[in-house]
Amino acid sequence: MTIIVTGGAGFIGSNFVFHMLQAHPDYRIVCLDKLTYAGNLSTLEPVLKQDNFRFVKADICDRQAVDKLFQEEKPDIVVNFAAESHVDRSIENPGIFLETNIMGTAVLMDACRKYGIQRYHQVSTDEVYGDLPLDRPDLFFTEETPLHTSSPYSSSKASADLLVMAYYRTYGLPVTISRCSNNYGPYHFPEKLIPLMIANALADKPLPVYGNGENVRDWLYVEDHCRAIDLIIHNGKVGEVYNVGGHNEKRNIDIVRIICQELGKPESLIVHVEDRKGHDRRYAIDPAKIHRELGWLPETKFEDGIKKTIKWYLEHKRWWQDIINGEYQEYYAKMYGSKGEVK
Repeated sequence: MTIIVTGGAGFIGSNFVFHMLQAHPDYRIVCLDKLTYAGNLSTLEPVLKQDNFRFVKADICDRQAVDKLFQEEKPDIVVNFAAESHVDRSIENPGIFLETNIMGTAVLMDACRKYGIQRYHQVSTDEVYGDLPLDRPDLFFTEETPLHTSSPYSSSKASADLLVMAYYRTYGLPVTISRCSNNYGPYHFPEKLIPLMIANALADKPLPVYGNGENVRDWLYVEDHCRAIDLIIHNGKVGEVYNVGGHNEKRNIDIVRIICQELGKPESLIVHVEDRKGHDRRYAIDPAKIHRELGWLPETKFEDGIKKTIKWYLEHKRWWQDIINGEYQEYYAKMYGSKGEVK
């Protein structure tokens, strides 16, 4: 069995590569990654020398490169993690999101059609559903929730999902889609909430929180997500969407307070900054379908997962400190430095 994992040098992709090599030692895993700012080859260092692993630096939008790889590897399954995924960056520069997230998906599926495939799996996000009101904790996203996007990022992911289902209906391509809630865990890029707060707190730097910090996210430990995708690509029904959620809803401000507490840092480091444009209020997934059909449930409670995550960042400072360099520093200054404090 040969699986091409696109975006496999990124956060969730690399964790999925590790999971698959461990869970299926007889599989061949081929990682295709462009190595943009969020892809980091050093993340894959533990597996680079393994005989059943191959890394290829290429862009999923590059039809020639993708075609060549399919020709060489003749994959049985493709799992597409490759995406521009940061909401703030999509607000600053929407064009690149449309290119990678929509056109890149089309290029991959065209190659699947040309060479044949057992399964094409699209990794999507709960953000395609928009948001839920804070005063209705009884409401959850299901697979039937209409798509209602808020940002250029979520719009590009929803567009890709529609395209995937169109290829299934038009060409009979055997596809599945998973829509996950916010992931956290090892190798998370330091511009995202949890690793950013850990890195800043360790350096006694301000902890920038958008608006009043009451936006709610449903947190999913990355290893639980990898197990879910593993189940879907093997046992999931073709043409179906599966929501993958953690049943771990937390307000952003509470996450930051937990991190301060765990690291023994004062909450006075928290700085409320001007809110993100069109900031979604609450995400919450109902994972009943994947539990019912595939027997999946998240195994990691947030209280345990956050401790594991903080421990990992403390033990792997070199990994994230190498990332927080010039280009990222400039981006950070642009995103948070220019926003006024909210009193």
